[in-house]
Amino acid sequence: MDYINKLPDGWTIYVWLIAGAMIIVTVVFAIRWAIRNDQFDEDIKYLVFDKDDKDKMSPADFSKSQQVLKEQMEKRERFLIMKNKDKKAHDRP
Repeated sequence: MDYINKLPDGWTIYVWLIAGAMIIVTVVFAIRWAIRNDQFDEDIKYLVFDKDDKDKMSPADFSKSQQVLKEQMEKRERFLIMKNKDKKAHDRP
């Protein structure tokens, strides 16, 4: 504790600058991850609906819901194919 009291005035600003820089870097990496993983997809709200909800939606919304569901299933299939390829590549001796 005595060591901290002997430091010259103004040293705490450097601690705050380093902490702030670390926060900014973390936020940039988090946003980068979110963009790459479709976390900003506004159409995600349509995935909670299925064919039984047709009477609860307008025809345009139902059509959009089915289109988004189809696209999401295609993304899922591509992901599973890639995952299986990676798994097979790692399983080889």
